[in-house]
Amino acid sequence: MKSIISAEELKELICKEDLILIDARPGLKSYHKQHLKGAFHLDLNTELSDIKPDFAEGGRHPLPSPAKFSELLSSLGIKKDSYIIVYDQLNGSMTAARLWWMLKAAGLEKVQVLNGGLEAALKERIETDRELKEKNQNSGFSFNAWQLPLTNINEVEKASKSGDKTIVDVRSPERYQGITEPIDTIAGHIPNAINIPFLENLNADGTFLSPEELKKKYETIFKNKSASDMIFHCGSGVTACHSLLALDYAGLEIPNLYVGSWSEWSRNKKTIAKGKE
Repeated sequence: MKSIISAEELKELICKEDLILIDARPGLKSYHKQHLKGAFHLDLNTELSDIKPDFAEGGRHPLPSPAKFSELLSSLGIKKDSYIIVYDQLNGSMTAARLWWMLKAAGLEKVQVLNGGLEAALKERIETDRELKEKNQNSGFSFNAWQLPLTNINEVEKASKSGDKTIVDVRSPERYQGITEPIDTIAGHIPNAINIPFLENLNADGTFLSPEELKKKYETIFKNKSASDMIFHCGSGVTACHSLLALDYAGLEIPNLYVGSWSEWSRNKKTIAKGKE
């Protein structure tokens, strides 16, 4: 199953399939204003992360435990064979991409992200409402460990020094180069990381490039490098998932994700680089 679905395809599926829809836009205000009919809402900060008081411990959006995430998925009625569509806002589907990664890493196969987000669905006149979809089910779904590759700060530091793995920073060039840092306390990047901004996965209208375009782009950059020899990160393990989603959509293997990302690295007295390299 391809990882991204168009609004046109979703419109047809809604009439035929028993779908679980999840709205991953920030906060409940926009959800209560308008969302796809029957969609649950999941919040990045409170449900898709286990945020610690000190961001040096895992960064700004560390993953929740498999047990905690299992409970959440069970409350949505999700089962092993559930067909799940997640959506966000137009330009990039950042939290939707993070949720897609988490669902796939939980062992769920039928998961797709809506290309173009809610805006695309509205253009197709897909039905919406304002009612809160309660998380009051108990499907019994559970998993014991994340099933997609993860790496930690120690392994990233080792790779940064040895060069045996390609470290990819998907933040904007300005943040990568240390010109500006609007979120974290220190500007710059992990030494020897290369910069491939996640926004380059998108067309001018905010939708994803075609699988063919994405495949050509990433194969040109990485040539014959194995996914196991690549580490993707961002500011806090969210937009990196956008690039992992793009790679999967292109039919390429999913590399390692460093969830702690820059928000963890920059708070642990690690070496910092600035500039274009």
